[in-house]
Amino acid sequence: MKKDSKIFVAGGYGLTGSAIVRELENKGYTNIVRKAHKELDLINQKDTFEFFTREKFDYVFLCAAKVGGILANNTYRADFIYENLSIQNNVIHASYLTGVTKLLFLGTTCIYPKESKQPIKEEYLLTDELEYTNEPYAIAKIAGLKMCESYNLQYGTNFISVMPTGIYGENDSFDFENAHVLPTLVRKFHLAKLLELEKYNEVCQDLGVEDIYNANVILEKIGIYKDKVTLWGSGNPRREFMHSSDMAKACIFVMDNINFSDVSKNLKEVRNTHINIGIGEDVSIKELALMIKEIVGFSGGIVFDSSKPDGTFRKLPDCSKLHSYGFKHTIELKDGIEMMYEWYKSTKAKRC
Repeated sequence: MKKDSKIFVAGGYGLTGSAIVRELENKGYTNIVRKAHKELDLINQKDTFEFFTREKFDYVFLCAAKVGGILANNTYRADFIYENLSIQNNVIHASYLTGVTKLLFLGTTCIYPKESKQPIKEEYLLTDELEYTNEPYAIAKIAGLKMCESYNLQYGTNFISVMPTGIYGENDSFDFENAHVLPTLVRKFHLAKLLELEKYNEVCQDLGVEDIYNANVILEKIGIYKDKVTLWGSGNPRREFMHSSDMAKACIFVMDNINFSDVSKNLKEVRNTHINIGIGEDVSIKELALMIKEIVGFSGGIVFDSSKPDGTFRKLPDCSKLHSYGFKHTIELKDGIEMMYEWYKSTKAKRC
């Protein structure tokens, strides 16, 4: 990419997209375009095609997606598969029609089988059944990476797919219904700490309610008390987490240095050309909860509700392909969570 290349970051106000925009700006790129959902609905094919035809982008980062944690994925199954398929189909096809030089499609490590061998290599895709709770989302993302491969093979495009591990950081969602596990834990322990310190006005401000009575109705429903926090599942499943700044650097590195010809050469059948993005280490949810509890400064206990689903037990991606090209992360988990928590506290007034 040249510094004045016209770059569209689809989903540029979300967790991953905003991190990519910040990193591009830090690197001196000057022609970056992003649109809020209210300005452009990528589910609308006509609007998307007209937008691409008018703007004539050189490069596209496809970060836009409907995302959420285990509760949201399992509850809104139709929304997750329909909206993600629609966004991907529209952006990828519009990129082909308008001659985009290169597109980077962001998927997820949820694409891999529930009982996959660990760590998970790219070639383990479609070797067994998926985790049920996020199957619609995973199928949509698999379709996206296969669409990129297929367009490359048929039309000679240069569309690359990356599968990031669990991402966290600035602009993450902390909504209890839709957030992923790490931001959910940060907010739960933060609210429990405020209860512990009897800072009831701050609790109400965080939840957006007028009084502590209404706040307690919400808090009890989601298992937050001044002396304990209740969490879903056994705490035994393991997850890997990568700070959004490192993820953004990895995506820009791939866009700048890796082409479809690099990941498809010497393959008898061209498949599994996607690239895992991660750090190569995971922690149990219990270990994560204890780490966040310490960072936040909550002194109460943790209760795990084993009647709630755990999801996939482990999904540690093998990132040797990415590392072989020369990329390595820089932010360790504890440092990244501390950064995220400071950001959360500094921006909570704007969110309430």
